[in-house]
Amino acid sequence: MKFTLLSLCLLMLASCARPGGYEGVMTRSYTVRGQHYQPMSVDEALHHQETGQASWFNESKFFGLVRGNTSLGEKVMPWHLIAAHKTLPLPCLVKVTNLSNGKSAKVRVNDRGPFIAGRIIDLSPRAAAKIDMKHKGLAQVRVEVMSVGDGSYKRKRRRGFW
Repeated sequence: MKFTLLSLCLLMLASCARPGGYEGVMTRSYTVRGQHYQPMSVDEALHHQETGQASWFNESKFFGLVRGNTSLGEKVMPWHLIAAHKTLPLPCLVKVTNLSNGKSAKVRVNDRGPFIAGRIIDLSPRAAAKIDMKHKGLAQVRVEVMSVGDGSYKRKRRRGFW
């Protein structure tokens, strides 16, 4: 009984960890549904901002134990501030601003998508709630890259760019 309870507690704590830990930057090309995508370089991404339609996704299950890994192999948890983008290098940190209400959130892009025409970013449930778009499902947003990479590979956008 002690061992089982201790194991369960350790598993629960591990599932609460924040996403991260990927060392490096992923920029390799990929193909989805016959469409080829070439992610932008780190330098391009550090100067990137775009406006378009955001959606939100929920791929996690009960405490993230059933399913839900990103392109970087990280667990998807409903309380993480994460997102998916088709062409930004992985991982990167972006500021997403809902243009209808001005609310914004900084989210970690650690997955690919959305693969639906006209959408530029897919947000986790918590990120969608934070910018007050979860109840609507879609929102017009501005996406600004803050940094690219993790660990010793992390590069930040220089201040005063915009």
